[in-house]
Amino acid sequence: MNVNNRVGFGAAIIAVVAAALIPMVSGDYYVSFSTEIAIMVLMLSSYRIVVLTGEWSFAHVVLQGVGAYTAAILVKDWGAPFPVSLIAGALVAGVVAAILSFPLLKMRGFYFLMGTFGAAEAIRLLWRKFKYFGGTRGFSGIPAPYLEIGDFKIDFGHPASFFYLTLSICVVCLLIIWSIERSRLGQIWRTIEQQDVLAQSVGIDTRRYRRIAFVISAMFAGVAGVLLAYAFGSVTPNRFNLNFALYLMIWAIVGGTRSFYGVIIGGILLMGFDESLRFADELRPGIYGVILILVMLFWPQGLERLFRLDRFSGTKSTATLPTNVTTSGGDAR
Repeated sequence: MNVNNRVGFGAAIIAVVAAALIPMVSGDYYVSFSTEIAIMVLMLSSYRIVVLTGEWSFAHVVLQGVGAYTAAILVKDWGAPFPVSLIAGALVAGVVAAILSFPLLKMRGFYFLMGTFGAAEAIRLLWRKFKYFGGTRGFSGIPAPYLEIGDFKIDFGHPASFFYLTLSICVVCLLIIWSIERSRLGQIWRTIEQQDVLAQSVGIDTRRYRRIAFVISAMFAGVAGVLLAYAFGSVTPNRFNLNFALYLMIWAIVGGTRSFYGVIIGGILLMGFDESLRFADELRPGIYGVILILVMLFWPQGLERLFRLDRFSGTKSTATLPTNVTTSGGDAR
């Protein structure tokens, strides 16, 4: 680990420690809001996995909803404990993403983006029309999670305890994402983004690796969805609508997707900024439009360029062909 990586890792540890102190110095409102920020950071980091392959998706928010609905159904109908609903939410979101990937990944660029929009709206329509998913009202009254081991029981019903639970899960997920990004798999994703044709010419099955990225990102989105369901105690189709998908995309662009830390910094800053816009909810789309234009004009690489976060990413910005790549035929399109 070089000096820049050590500095970045040290800053991450300091940030986690600072976050852990929030319940000690603030009230329940800010603790609950910090929980939302942690979930959003996980969402943005998982969304970036898809972006690493050169694609942008409208379906990521709905895949988060898949995790949330899975947890709600398991808890409300079956009384499943929190660990079971958490794992199930991630797995079901991954399975749904795997099914969607077969038709969607036959497309690239704008066509893939529009394909994910259609798939997302179809899933949302299912949630709204079928009573099994609660219809337009969704599910409410989801109880707070708890862990019970023998006579030992931890209740996470208090905002502070649930915040620590969410923070712990998000930190573990971010460490896994960071490790994947630095692995050979992450290098292959970057190669596909920057040199797609060259990657195919040496036998890399680009569609297969894009599918892996799509499924892995969906599983982490499913985890975020489960946490969101428990945080709000309810799940509704409108929570995972197109507006949220657009905001997620804008926040990723503004934060920057070239480094691991860009979307994290962007998510934290923009969540705080978004909270300050509650008094002007109708103006929010226009304000974000202006922010997006300014960022594209003056900081096209996002806030990560402004803060020079690319120095701490630990990855190369130029594409290199990974060695010892397991191939399974070219990507015929």
